[in-house]
Amino acid sequence: MPAATADREPLGGQPPPGSKPSVTDFDAQIKYHRAFEAVLWNMPAIAIYSFRRAAFDTLKLKDNDIIVYSAPATPKLEAITANATTPYISSFTDLRKGPAVLDVPAAGPDGSLYGQVVDAWQFTIADVGPAGLDQGKGGRYLFTPPGYKEAIPPGFIHVPSPNYRIAFAFRSVPAPGKTAADAYTYAQRLRMHYLSEDKNPPKQRFIDPINERYPTLPFYDERHFEDMHDIMTVEPVHEQDKVMMGMLVSLGIEKGKPFNPDEKTKGILKQAAIDAWYYLQYWYDTQVFKKAFWPDRHYVALLQADANKRFTFVYDDRIDLIERAAEYFWCTYMPKVLADVPATQYLMAVADKNGKLLEAGKLYKVDVPKDMPVKQFWALTVYDRATFSFIYTDSNRTTLSSYDMDKMKKNADGGVTIYVGPKAPAGFEENWIPTRGKRPLPAMRLYGVTDALNNQSFKMPDFEEVV
Repeated sequence: MPAATADREPLGGQPPPGSKPSVTDFDAQIKYHRAFEAVLWNMPAIAIYSFRRAAFDTLKLKDNDIIVYSAPATPKLEAITANATTPYISSFTDLRKGPAVLDVPAAGPDGSLYGQVVDAWQFTIADVGPAGLDQGKGGRYLFTPPGYKEAIPPGFIHVPSPNYRIAFAFRSVPAPGKTAADAYTYAQRLRMHYLSEDKNPPKQRFIDPINERYPTLPFYDERHFEDMHDIMTVEPVHEQDKVMMGMLVSLGIEKGKPFNPDEKTKGILKQAAIDAWYYLQYWYDTQVFKKAFWPDRHYVALLQADANKRFTFVYDDRIDLIERAAEYFWCTYMPKVLADVPATQYLMAVADKNGKLLEAGKLYKVDVPKDMPVKQFWALTVYDRATFSFIYTDSNRTTLSSYDMDKMKKNADGGVTIYVGPKAPAGFEENWIPTRGKRPLPAMRLYGVTDALNNQSFKMPDFEEVV
């Protein structure tokens, strides 16, 4: 360009000469990008909302009803990395109707409860049980809604909630010498109702869905955004979420307005949700190795807290949306703070001993030593890598644990070899967890871990492919 001409143009303000846009439909482009990012941003909230939606739609639950499983879960509980060794308890309430009371029994010779109460973003607002606010003594929790100004009656453990809809999930742990049936009975000492009903509480309604399908998994299609609308039009908007809430308006998600996207927008939203799922699967295939529990093994702890040992991933200068989305993609109901020395450890096998990703349709084995670093018990559960939930099979066996040692064939050293795959080796049927051809995600749960695990003097053998 001649100098005289160049002097007549400003420095900047437009793309370089000859530039062209990479897209022709800017409306579709911006909707797609905002929808993709919204799925990552919304992951903690959508995961807990899916539990609520399914409970109300499928199990016909109402606020303050309590789900109490009479036995450990089967694949009919379609939930993210659930355990199959202790029965679950869960409930939901809506604080728009006023403060809610939760009566928790004391831990003792009849049993104990462990778990969390979470807000609509699935951030823990109260740990419950021996490691919780009641310290195992039991008590009356009072959950109040955002902006609640009234005096708190005496005798309550007050927990203010930053959101309206809250949920809890507990495990009923049998006391020494007690059975799962005892744990079921003990769990039914829980009571939940609104404070306005406290002088004359309604009869507590319990639901046991042990033989019912409870589909709690988030949807990764256009329905993801229907659920997002149901969340965001109810809950308060927090300062850190205002930018994203502004972006959601372009998708048709706006407080006080119905969600009615046209067919073209539905297609864009569906593809964005699909792509976000594939992205997080890719993340786990390529990034999770950096978090290995042992440098020379291929296990990763399920609970991956932020740098503050919490699970909000909120820092003074940013929110780590990808790390947060990834954690809530494969885990639900985290503690408020991750202990420096956790009493329970969940180690996910993400690859075999050669560092190769575990594959669908192949048979793997792992040697479980006789002396595992636990004071209570260990349990190996296998999930479908696609959903992080249990795998439906003819036997519906999802787990083998130290409680099954008498049934399994033992090795010469007293340990056991457990097989994971579509078909059991001859003679090892009782040592086998079936996968029905699904890509497996084995999880070694260790309860009451010892110093040998915490100081890493114990190392769990890797999985090996059986050729």
